[in-house]
Amino acid sequence: MENAGTAFSISNLLYEEGSAGIFLLVTIILGGGAAWLTGRAIAGTWRPPWQVVVYSLLLGGAVRFIHMALFGGTLLSLHYYAVDTAICLLFGYAGFHAARAAQMARQYGWLIEKHGAMRWRRKTP
Repeated sequence: MENAGTAFSISNLLYEEGSAGIFLLVTIILGGGAAWLTGRAIAGTWRPPWQVVVYSLLLGGAVRFIHMALFGGTLLSLHYYAVDTAICLLFGYAGFHAARAAQMARQYGWLIEKHGAMRWRRKTP
């Protein structure tokens, strides 16, 4: 028989607080929103996409700090830091690619056209 305290659950994998709303507010809305804007800013200044990783590592620490300061979460938890940072990376790269696609279509409109929300392609004659 399985012990109820060690049963696997998605909620235990993603967040330590008792409420999914806290995870949604702090990690997804605040952290993800900040990461989206960071990715857009990196693309807007024509910097390389690997810089999204560096800033996402910093944002992951900031999200962990908010969890600790406001909701009593664990600050130095590698597991939850990795979850928060992964969410920040996801949103950061999405913001980067959305901004870069618009940038490429605007800057090189004679050669490039948008192909979806986050991609571009060469114009066909």
